[in-house]
Amino acid sequence: MNDIEPARGVIRARRGITASKNRSELQKSFQVVGTIPSPAALACALRLKPGAVDLFELRVDHFSADTRALSRAIPKLSAPLIVTVRHPREGGAGRLSLARRRELYAEFLPAAKFIDIELRSATQLATTIADARARGVRLILSTHFFKSMPRLSHLESLRDLAFEFGADIFKIATLTRTMVEVLTLAILVADSPRRRLSAMGMGPLGKLSRPLLACAGSALNYGFLDTVQVPGQWQAPLLKERLAEYF
Repeated sequence: MNDIEPARGVIRARRGITASKNRSELQKSFQVVGTIPSPAALACALRLKPGAVDLFELRVDHFSADTRALSRAIPKLSAPLIVTVRHPREGGAGRLSLARRRELYAEFLPAAKFIDIELRSATQLATTIADARARGVRLILSTHFFKSMPRLSHLESLRDLAFEFGADIFKIATLTRTMVEVLTLAILVADSPRRRLSAMGMGPLGKLSRPLLACAGSALNYGFLDTVQVPGQWQAPLLKERLAEYF
């Protein structure tokens, strides 16, 4: 609670800014992402009409044994792409080596609008980041806490470090078991008006957290296409429909 009590002042200070935003400004501030971690999810993505989601995330680590089907599908997908080759310690599939992750990023970089790299890997994948920059591909630096909710002060330190590394968006996903934890993420997003954050809860209050955080200003809001990958996800097209009801 020590992190939340001082944040009441932040909420009051932010209230006037939030109230001044009109509906179109808020709507432009977030996008819905459909995640593709399996052949079944890829098949769902290929069936979606333009506008059903704003972006697709290609979880290339899940296709690392054979990327041919993923490569063939890319021209047929109806939204721009986030390319992710996730670190094994942050939920990545296949226990991929750093060298293999570099290879996969290089293979799919020409198709990317964004790449997502864990904050922990920013130094090791500096050449990948430089290659992305040279192509005009934007950078998401991310961090994931599957078993705990860090203190607000720690999340703020990670946010600041991500932008020091040159992130266009800082993505944070944490376990959320209480409303205090959901509000911690909301405060983090609301207190970063000049920086783009993507924040989401997982676990018991994950589903509640995602539309709330989108309304608070979360830039990218992720959902599943075929089956839930982590507790608390929405189906991506449904999340976009529900968010449209707010604006």
